[in-house]
Parts: sequence; C-alpha cells; structure tokens
Amino acid sequence: MIRMMEEKDVPEVLAIYNDIILTSKAVYRYEIQTLAEKVQWFNEQQAAGNPLLVFEDNGVVAGFATYSQFRPYPGYQYTMEHSVYVHKEHYQKGIATKLMQELIRLAEEQGVKTLIAGIDGENSASIKAHEKLGFEYAGTIKNAGYKFGEWLDLIFYQLVLKGPKL
Repeated sequence: MIRMMEEKDVPEVLAIYNDIILTSKAVYRYEIQTLAEKVQWFNEQQAAGNPLLVFEDNGVVAGFATYSQFRPYPGYQYTMEHSVYVHKEHYQKGIATKLMQELIRLAEEQGVKTLIAGIDGENSASIKAHEKLGFEYAGTIKNAGYKFGEWLDLIFYQLVLKGPKL
C-alpha cells in the first residue's frame, strides 16, 4: 500500500536510507544520517510541499520516495529530482516501480514539467526501470563521485511531463 509518509515512519525510512549509504553506490554519502537529521529532512520536505511516499507491506515500511526542486533557483521551479529507495528485503517486488508511478502521477497533478533521475552508472536495474516508465537518457557526468575506493559516473535520465498551466 502506498500512502503519504508520517513522522512516525521516519525511523524506518532512516534505516532503509542508512543501509543504502553503507552498502551501495546509490547515494554518494559516506556517513549515515541521524534520526534528528532525517526528522529535519522530513519537516523541510513537508514545508516545501514535496510528496513523501511510503510503501507499506504488512505494517512495515518497505520503501519510500520523494522529489524536490532540482536546483534552488526560481527558473527550476518546475524541474524536480526524485529519489526512490527500497529495503533490501523487499527487492524484486515491483515496489520501486509502484512508488515511481505514484510520484509521476503527483508530479502531473502539481504541474511539474521535468522529473530527473540521477543514477549511479553501474545501476543497470534502476536504468531499466526508468526506461520502462518513459524516462530518456539525458547525459553522463564521468567521475562525478568517489565511493568504496572507485570513481563513479552519474547518469541522468529525465521524463518530460505536461507541466504547469501558465
């Protein structure tokens, strides 16, 4: 079941995110987040009007997704970069795709013009999932990140939507 995230979900969301930080190249962070940092993130996302979704499976948060403005300048107000993370025990269940479909629906409702995905160059599963949802390749920044002793390429995909009624 997909629903809006509540503050009570933040510890489970934090556990998913911190595991991603420690075990994958999906996030080019080295240090885990604290609960206080994640609560602050939650409050900032809510204040900005950004969607915060969770996928709940038998009472447990199995994944989460959100988007926020790509850059902090007014000219980017209709361009959002999204994030989708799934707990490792819930991979291969289609949860990320379902969360993405709901994010796309919300983006259409909110008048977003472009959704952007920044994907680690080795994450072929994420690339394929985005392509299946209609995202198109938009470019690569070679050696954009460094983690686990290697240089990482960051690949961008984008989905162009109807955008706002101006």
